Amino acid sequence: MNRPVRWTYAFVDRPAARFEHALAFWAAVTDTRASGPRGERGEFATLLPEGADACVKVQGVAGGDGGAHLDFAVEDVPGFVEEARRLGAEQAAAHEGWAVLRSPAGQAFCAVPWHGEAVRPPVVAGNRLDQVCVDLPPSAFDAEVAFWSALLPDWSARPGSRPEFHVVEPPAGLPVRILLQRLDDEAGAAGGRVCAHLDLACGADVDAVRARHERLGATFVARHPHWTVLRDPAGGVYCLTGRDAETGGLPRAGS
Repeated sequence: MNRPVRWTYAFVDRPAARFEHALAFWAAVTDTRASGPRGERGEFATLLPEGADACVKVQGVAGGDGGAHLDFAVEDVPGFVEEARRLGAEQAAAHEGWAVLRSPAGQAFCAVPWHGEAVRPPVVAGNRLDQVCVDLPPSAFDAEVAFWSALLPDWSARPGSRPEFHVVEPPAGLPVRILLQRLDDEAGAAGGRVCAHLDLACGADVDAVRARHERLGATFVARHPHWTVLRDPAGGVYCLTGRDAETGGLPRAGS
């Protein structure tokens, strides 16, 4: 049964000890105001844009190096959880009104109530945080593509611009999409564990965006033909991509 997603949130997951560093950096990058902390340990905060609805949150995690995950805001949380479990997800934690799940490969995501969010934030300084990229060992890639395609049937799931990519793009108006990336080997970037990172669409002028991010405290990691890897002040790796910042798709012809 189709349980439509009404809104999406990208989560910046960073070690709890570096929570404030992550919050300050990503608020500056997205030109937003950080909410007050909430949660049992003050581990959550929302980045609040002016004149639009929030779509990015920051979480301090107790163990590991963090990464990224998606929250899906739906009208029927129990129904969405039931459908996800039917398709192969595991429920990792149940809270009052929301739940934490893991995809068949182990990528965390959450089902949360929709509170009427509808207005997507604008492009900021030439970039938009619009994608969670899930990095997968080759043995898990096909099953993960099948899972996300089935869980989000009204999204567009299609091969990406390179053979190791599969795009899961939301309907128009939703602010965050999914990229599934097949790594070169089973060990991968996280010792064989599934992990995720954030991607920003920057259009043709990735270098100008990179310079701004470095002024805000990011450090350079690597450059590839179509994306640049940076590390934020909290230690998390993320990518600046050449995708069009308005549409999230490939660069417009002539740009």
